[in-house]
Amino acid sequence: MQKIIGIDIGGTKCTVSLGEIDNEGNPSVIGKKIVQTKDYPDPYQMIGRMQDEIINILEFHQTDIKTVSSIGISCGGPLDSVLGMILSPPNLPGWDKIPIVDLFQKKFNIRTSIQNDANACALAEWKFGAGKGFRNIVFLTFGTGLGAGLILNGRLYAGTNDMAGEVGHIRLENIGPVGYGKAGSFEGFCSGGGLAQLAQLKVREKLQMGQPVSFCKNMQDIELLTAQVVADAARKEDPLAKEIYNLCGTYFGKGLSILIDILNPELIIIGSIFVRSGDLLLSAIESKIQEESLILSSKVCRIVPAGLGESIGDYAALSVAIYNDKF
Repeated sequence: MQKIIGIDIGGTKCTVSLGEIDNEGNPSVIGKKIVQTKDYPDPYQMIGRMQDEIINILEFHQTDIKTVSSIGISCGGPLDSVLGMILSPPNLPGWDKIPIVDLFQKKFNIRTSIQNDANACALAEWKFGAGKGFRNIVFLTFGTGLGAGLILNGRLYAGTNDMAGEVGHIRLENIGPVGYGKAGSFEGFCSGGGLAQLAQLKVREKLQMGQPVSFCKNMQDIELLTAQVVADAARKEDPLAKEIYNLCGTYFGKGLSILIDILNPELIIIGSIFVRSGDLLLSAIESKIQEESLILSSKVCRIVPAGLGESIGDYAALSVAIYNDKF
């Protein structure tokens, strides 16, 4: 079977996956290696580590590098897929004008390509996940940050210079959590970092008034709050945790209403946090969409979690390797 390599570069972790394609064109992950992004603040050190992991994973699975047909890289934008460069993503400080495609092609002499992570995830879900059979899809990352990948009229739409789908930069309020360098942005309210900021704000209010919070005992622990900590508390019926997720869901619905009115999609697929905690968000999302969006548009649009689940990052990168000559 044909072998491919996928590299998923994220603000929290980077994953190197070895995949193979079956006779029907479907990819599967044979094995993978994970590296924590924070352990390598210098991008060239991280790239060197990922290149080492490619060699390690091929050796472990007794795979000759000559059987690898292509390498696909999925990374948060902004980036230039034509030049193969990463251009200062907000969640990857220091990754400025990094010629990553050239670095991998010269190292391994294997055809390499890169796509915005949201575009790569949209492609993977469209071809192999929840979006199979649909022609108009919006995919939202909803992880460390928030970005959208767009499948419009049965084609991946990246825009004039790969900047289509940067919905995290949309301002939903003049004041609010900071995301994508903008207070009150879609990403500020609706991302892992955004949920943590909302939690810190709401918890600080309670603690300063002398009111107990079940999932944060004192002011020193506020910085340790994460989306998962709050989700766990919400499932235990903590009213403040449920309020935080409801607030995030309300703003998520507000942002999605804009996309629904402009793009008129059949399907909105949401990954990462929504896969794990969509039940805590969906009611507020749908309520806000009913309030904000056009009825004729919203009634033909469904909102679903990523069909590829927690593996979507791996399959996104592999999809870039598969379709790297078709963008």
